[in-house]
Amino acid sequence: MPSPSFSIITVTYNAALVLEKTIKSVCSQSYRNIEYLIVDGASSDNTVNIATRYKEQITHLKRFEIVSEPDKGLYDAMNKGLRKASGDYVWFLNAGDILKTKDTVENIASICNQKNMPDIIYGETDLINSNGCIFAERRLKAPLHLTWKSFRMGMLVSHQAFIAKRNIAPEYDLKYHFSADFDWCIRCMRRTDSIVNSGMRLVNYQYEGTTTANRKASLKERYEIMYKYYGVVPTQIRHLWFATRFYWAKIFQKNS
Repeated sequence: MPSPSFSIITVTYNAALVLEKTIKSVCSQSYRNIEYLIVDGASSDNTVNIATRYKEQITHLKRFEIVSEPDKGLYDAMNKGLRKASGDYVWFLNAGDILKTKDTVENIASICNQKNMPDIIYGETDLINSNGCIFAERRLKAPLHLTWKSFRMGMLVSHQAFIAKRNIAPEYDLKYHFSADFDWCIRCMRRTDSIVNSGMRLVNYQYEGTTTANRKASLKERYEIMYKYYGVVPTQIRHLWFATRFYWAKIFQKNS
């Protein structure tokens, strides 16, 4: 049976406080056909020293590479990671994120073999705080069957739980500063109908960062992306429904 390879990519900038647990999570995987790429934006803290220390200790991964240089932002760094990747699949983990179990990648590799190397594999995500404690499931749930049209209802699959074949993965569109991952997932899905639900909870996602800190700008970009792919009127109607649902959820929460 083939042994699919995975390029796991972590983009960092001054991430010394959270990076170590992500590195440990990747390096403790039972599956060995992994290359781990850390793309750093010339951090001024201890990020690169931490990554280098682990690189010198880890010998069982297929490849462990660190690059640190100025970039034009998060998605420019992700594009650098895509260009450096050589695995069959690319998988982005933020600094602070943790793979769910030590056999998570091994289980995904097994699905790849069973399903004849699908172009996209996806799953669910749990939210963790800065102490690594799970405090919620992700509000949006991954659908049983995912297509590019599914994202009309929002980003139903977290970027960290979306694993794409490298040969179908485009570069991120740098005109989006906060939601290029939303656009990227749609473009990946538009290139294929070979999409498999892993049925697994794949990642503990640390719920903070650029998109959270710039939520209004992120939502504006997502609206523009939905407008581009799904049309004006359908997007407006859905956002009216989103607003109504949010309003009634707040009323229910206040009265309960």
